[in-house]
Amino acid sequence: MTARIHAIETAVPGTVLTQDRARDVFAGQPGRSRLGERLTRAAFDASGIRERHTVLDALVTGGESELVADGLIRPAATSVRTGVYAAHAPRLAAEAGERALAASGFAAAEVTQLVTVSCTGFVAPGPDLDVVRALGLPTRTARLHVGFMGCCGAFPALRAADAVCRADPEAVVLVVCVELCTVHLATSDDPEQIVAMSLFADGAAAVVVSARAARGPSLAIDGFLTEVLPDTLEEMTWRIGDQGFVMRLSSRVPAELGATVGPALAPLLPGGAAAVDAWAVHPGGRAILDRLEEALELPPAALGDSRAVLADFGNMSSPTVLFVLRRLLAGGARGSVCAMAFGPGLTLEAALLHAEDAP
Repeated sequence: MTARIHAIETAVPGTVLTQDRARDVFAGQPGRSRLGERLTRAAFDASGIRERHTVLDALVTGGESELVADGLIRPAATSVRTGVYAAHAPRLAAEAGERALAASGFAAAEVTQLVTVSCTGFVAPGPDLDVVRALGLPTRTARLHVGFMGCCGAFPALRAADAVCRADPEAVVLVVCVELCTVHLATSDDPEQIVAMSLFADGAAAVVVSARAARGPSLAIDGFLTEVLPDTLEEMTWRIGDQGFVMRLSSRVPAELGATVGPALAPLLPGGAAAVDAWAVHPGGRAILDRLEEALELPPAALGDSRAVLADFGNMSSPTVLFVLRRLLAGGARGSVCAMAFGPGLTLEAALLHAEDAP
C-alpha cells in the first residue's frame, strides 16, 4: 500500500514586507547600539531574502496595532501575541486547506483525518477546529495537532498521514501547517536574535495524502528518517518567554548540519546523494543551504527551489519545506525527491518521495 501526496497548496498574508523595509525598521528602533545597528543591516542584507509576508500590516503602513505603532516595535506580553495569532492563523490555515482540497479533486466530505502543525501560537479551540468548520469537513473528522516542533514539524505530520493511509486504503488525510512567526518579533542587539529577526515570516501550506489512485501528478511516499544530531541540543531552541516566544539560532548550526548531514541521511539514501533526482531542503537560511550544497556535493541548481522560496517568502518555519515541494511538483519534478528540514534539538527530519505522472 503506497500513500501519496495528491496536492500541495499554500497561502500567505496579503501584506508584503520587503527585506529593505524590514532592515530599516529593525535597525532604526530606539535604544539600539551602533554595533547592533550595523549587525542588523549586515544580517538582513546577507539573508538571501527579497521579501516576506506578515499579518502585521502596521510594519508596512506605519499605522498602529497591538505590536507595532508608528514604525516602533512595541514590547508585548505573550498573551497579547497569542491573541494576534488566534485572530489570524485560523483564516490562513483554512485558505491553504481549501486550496489543497480543490487541487486534489477530493471533496471535503471525503476527508477522514486532519493533522495541523504550528509552533508559533497555541489556543483551544484552535486552527484545527476552524479548518473543519471553514471547509465543511465532517464533524466526525479525526484531528491531530503537532505542536512546537519548529521548522521540521511538517514531517511528523506527514508520517502520521502516511501511517493512517497505509492502514486504511480509503483514508483521506488533510495536513495543514500554519505559522505566524512575525507575531514574536522583538528588537535586540544580540547577534543570534538579529539573525532570527532577519529570516522569519508568516505563511501556511496544506497537503492532501491518500493511498487512493492518483488523479494527477503526485508524490509517492517511500520512507522517513529522524536523526538527532550529536552534541547540538542547545544550538537551536524555541522557548516561551514572558514577552513572546524566543528563538535561539546558533551561528554553529550551518557548520553542524554540513558536518553531519551525509552520514545522517545514509539510512534513507542507500545510493547516496548522487542517486537523488531532486531536493526539497527547508531554507532555514542562506548559510544552511550553502553548507548542505557543499556537504552533499550537489550541483548549483539542485537547491534552486529552496533558494527561490527563501528569496520570495523567507523562513516560515514548518510550512516552508512544503512551499519548496510545491515548486518541485509544479515544475514537473521526475524521479526521486529527498525532502528535509531541521528543528530544535538539533533534529533532522527527512522523507524520500518519488514523483508520479498523471494517470
